[in-house]
Amino acid sequence: MSKLDKFIKPYVITSGKRFRLKDFDPGDTDGVNLDKDSGAAKLKEGVERLALLQEQLYAEQSRSVLLIFQAMDAAGKDGTIKHVMSGVNPQGCSVTSFKSPSTEELAHDFLWRCAKVTPAKGMIGIFNRSYYEEVLAVRVHPEFLAAQHLPHECLGKKLWQRRFEDIRAFEQHLTRNGTKVLKFFLHLSKAEQKRRFLKRIEDPARNWKFSASDATERQHWDDYQTAYEETIRETATTESPWIVVPADTKWFTRLVVGATVVNALEEMDLTFPTISAEARQRLQDARRLLEAD
Repeated sequence: MSKLDKFIKPYVITSGKRFRLKDFDPGDTDGVNLDKDSGAAKLKEGVERLALLQEQLYAEQSRSVLLIFQAMDAAGKDGTIKHVMSGVNPQGCSVTSFKSPSTEELAHDFLWRCAKVTPAKGMIGIFNRSYYEEVLAVRVHPEFLAAQHLPHECLGKKLWQRRFEDIRAFEQHLTRNGTKVLKFFLHLSKAEQKRRFLKRIEDPARNWKFSASDATERQHWDDYQTAYEETIRETATTESPWIVVPADTKWFTRLVVGATVVNALEEMDLTFPTISAEARQRLQDARRLLEAD
């Protein structure tokens, strides 16, 4: 077991059988005693390692990685993605943010809009929110189902269990076709969310980050926590685990996410492709031509 394995193990959920969200502290830093600057320096080391691994993944062109980020508002998804992926070649990475579904998206099944943008071979794909909204936001706000125009037989008590089954099957399909799926729940406390919301209101440079709907949605906090707990319990697997990341301390959140991604890529045992003897000969021929120029 690597040092990274030991670091991230407390937060990785591969089976939801005994999972309880209350067992995870949003303020946890696993005993790591660092200040903001020291945390950023540690992250920089991880980012450099991630950049090399991503280059190998891109060169290999046979596997891909899908990173899914879910969280309550103000948990730091955007900042985490920005800082962790800061050293990655944009050519080998894509970020898709999923907002309220469009008319076209609502005309298809709930997985469609995400399935069509899963990462190609050699790529790291990032979903800022995802199809998981269909068992989170839609469950907290069942009125959203009306816009999906589902036939009567698709509704009822079994709807959510069927969606969990579909999600597990979809992620298994991705895994069987060479895509590593990692799902991050940035676990923010209600008190810290309030502090961040107030900071956005008080700081003119942050006003744009706050919407009045954020405060309204906060009223459904307990419902969301229940929905997240059941979702993680129902969809955590060995092949596509959930990582419940403490999100009250930003530098620690980013370290856990970065370490998880690096660890997953290292486990792939990536290498740069080797070329044939014939191709090497062509390289030497090209070299001679260049040196004679």
